[in-house]
Amino acid sequence: MDRRPTIVDVAARAGVSKSTVSLVIRDSPLVRAETREDVRRAIAELGYVYNRSAANLRSPNTGLIGLVINDLRNPFFAEFATSAQMALWARGYATVLANTDEDPAIQAQVAGAMIEHGVAGLVISPVYGGEEATFAPLARAGIPALQVLRQVADPARFPFAGPDYATGSRLAADHLLALGARRIAFVGGLEGRPVTQGRMSGYLAAIPGAPLILPGRPTRAFGRDAARRLAQDHPEADAALCFNDLVALGLLSGCAERGRAIGRGFRVVGFDDIEECAHSFPPLTSVRCDIAGFGRAMAQTILAWLETGTRPAPVTMTPVTLVPRASSLGG
Repeated sequence: MDRRPTIVDVAARAGVSKSTVSLVIRDSPLVRAETREDVRRAIAELGYVYNRSAANLRSPNTGLIGLVINDLRNPFFAEFATSAQMALWARGYATVLANTDEDPAIQAQVAGAMIEHGVAGLVISPVYGGEEATFAPLARAGIPALQVLRQVADPARFPFAGPDYATGSRLAADHLLALGARRIAFVGGLEGRPVTQGRMSGYLAAIPGAPLILPGRPTRAFGRDAARRLAQDHPEADAALCFNDLVALGLLSGCAERGRAIGRGFRVVGFDDIEECAHSFPPLTSVRCDIAGFGRAMAQTILAWLETGTRPAPVTMTPVTLVPRASSLGG
């Protein structure tokens, strides 16, 4: 063949329609395995190369999804992004992944660049601040955009989905109370942020008396320092519910430095249940958000929006569970 083979040539060689070839190229599950093999064989024999750029001019769905994440250094967000990306890849979509490092200016720049490069949809775990600079251009472009894990924009315009943080902290507080804890501290989380308020709300509803709150950055370093502050300033505290697992793991380290036994003497619960929780010493009790499953579910949600026009509900809360381990149970 002297000219470049076309999709029509592939269809003729495989004995199928042009639309079937297109479905195979896009890895659609609607095509039978035998037919898929026939088409792929014809593609190989003819040396056909799919011109995705030309196809994009004919379709509003570019097959490209943006993933914008506030902090990829945190294993919680990294696992979400990885799971979502792999689920999108399995459906034939490529992803553009960006870490905004909790910086509103970077987030706005990233979102603008993704609009310019023609992403079909966007999944964003947003930073706090500068919301208009990020979300106004998305609204003008009409790009389906899903907020996850944090809500900063109007969910009627940009649907939000996240784990049920309030129930998670209530489960953790009830667990500690049932084990006999009487003075439970809530450790970590920046004051005034909705995600902090959400993760603290179940704790506030469950504990008797005045709360003991040590706000701070959601990092190991803060958790390590919090162990010192609790021992010096609040010796009556016999348990801690941490904003996230990083704070809790830092708290374990700080307590070990001070020779403070974790378990029956001082009980610790984290939040998120990242992989390290099961392998720390002692193993860390944590609120499990099933972040990998959540990532896969969000991939399906944005694809349903793109492919079938099924717009998500304004707010979706996914279930959480408590995974008890030695850091609260002792033994």
